[in-house]
Amino acid sequence: MNSFVEWLSSINGVVNNIVWGPPALLLLIGTGILMTVLTKGFQFVHFGHTMRETIGSIFRKKDILKSRDKNSISQFQALCTALSATIGTGNIAGIAYAITMGGPGAVFWMWLAAIVGMMTNYSENVLGIFFRRRNKEGEWCGGAMYYLRDGLGAKKHCKHLAKVLAILFSVFAVFASFGIGNMGQVTSIRESVMGLGSFTNNTTVDGLIIGGIVMVAVALVVIGGLKRIARANERIVPFMAIFYIIGAVVIIIMNRGMVGAAFKAIFTSAFSLKAAAGGIGGAVIMQAITWGFKRGVFSNEAGLGSSVMVHSTSNVKEPVTQGLWGIFEVFFDTIIVCTLTALVILTSGVVDLETGASLSGATKLGLATEAFTKNFGTFGGIFIAVSVALFAFSTVLGWSYYGTKAWEFLFGTKSTMIYKVIFIITILAASTLNADLVIDLSDTFNGLMAIPNLIGVVTLSGTVMAITKNYAARRLDKIPKNVKPMLSYFDDIQEEQEAALSQEK
Repeated sequence: MNSFVEWLSSINGVVNNIVWGPPALLLLIGTGILMTVLTKGFQFVHFGHTMRETIGSIFRKKDILKSRDKNSISQFQALCTALSATIGTGNIAGIAYAITMGGPGAVFWMWLAAIVGMMTNYSENVLGIFFRRRNKEGEWCGGAMYYLRDGLGAKKHCKHLAKVLAILFSVFAVFASFGIGNMGQVTSIRESVMGLGSFTNNTTVDGLIIGGIVMVAVALVVIGGLKRIARANERIVPFMAIFYIIGAVVIIIMNRGMVGAAFKAIFTSAFSLKAAAGGIGGAVIMQAITWGFKRGVFSNEAGLGSSVMVHSTSNVKEPVTQGLWGIFEVFFDTIIVCTLTALVILTSGVVDLETGASLSGATKLGLATEAFTKNFGTFGGIFIAVSVALFAFSTVLGWSYYGTKAWEFLFGTKSTMIYKVIFIITILAASTLNADLVIDLSDTFNGLMAIPNLIGVVTLSGTVMAITKNYAARRLDKIPKNVKPMLSYFDDIQEEQEAALSQEK
């Protein structure tokens, strides 16, 4: 068994270095820059509009919280389900890992990835709504596989390539759902809970007990389908986010004298030739960039094409409206939650501010726990255990849906129960696996998902720009123009949504 794990780890290392090498990172960040330029800095120019139409609209529009369509979910439920998948252990253990591996400067590159990633996520959601279709049960189906097949596939000489890319994306998404969305989260729950003490003094048995509890809890929700997942997440996500934010803010206030030094370390380390893990010259900066981008994507998933699968099930009519929720999703996940984690670690005196090296040798979740425990005492360990359990559990729920939709694209609607059963059983198996290998495998499948998805976003960037201009002409110009809205690629859905939009007005 050990030889197999070593072989798998070595193979994964080779693939990981390819999918997260300079070309892949250039594609990732380049796509965000491209969409930012094409939309004339939409995320900056219309940031106020974005906040008003997303989080601000919760207090003004009833349909934001509740969907009248039995086959769709509300915009708020879509956001919570998307955030349930993005706000996971990457926001805690992942940030600690990025700092120790890439130095404090990794946080700067994580911010940069998020800023341009807002437009990548925006574009994914716009395309997801524009190219979505209903399945045999009347439910919306959208995602990278659909805008690849129907969008890219409609371009000259691209039909067969589009089908191949759509299938590859779906295959990678299924595997990623077992990695980032299942095994990686379960191992984090196991580590955090066992950090509080042992049940039986046998790590394997303890892991199986924890895995069994998580498996039953997930099964009760996942078997019920999207509606039950959405209802669970709209209750869990707001509570867990507020709970964690309050705890992190309290620690930052306690260590307010170190906040300035922390920010200085982030900006100087981002370009320092001496930062992080003893690298030399430009290699050190590249290490900070790599870990910043990897952790940023692992956290907010912009560029993966994952969250668009649930955003596409929203009751929204306007593609751009759901795109705005994509901008907010990345902003909240990375700029707010991940930054708070980074500041807790950097202000708590548990790492060297110049290199990011752990002073105690602890890494990942252990380092994050150490930072909270140093400030909160014994309660810090409990706080992290509860936070990780909530974050990871909600992530499992969100990714179970992503995997289901990818499986549905590959094998049909009727076969999705097979996937759900395998997904649930995997939880128990994951409770005894090596956490390091699981995280490394998750990184690899994240990168593999991103490649076909980003190809789709780039080749369909003209469509995103046209839809954005159409929306701006009707909703953002000082003197709105009377033009026909661009709501769907398909004529029948365009007419249906246009009529519904007219009724709302």
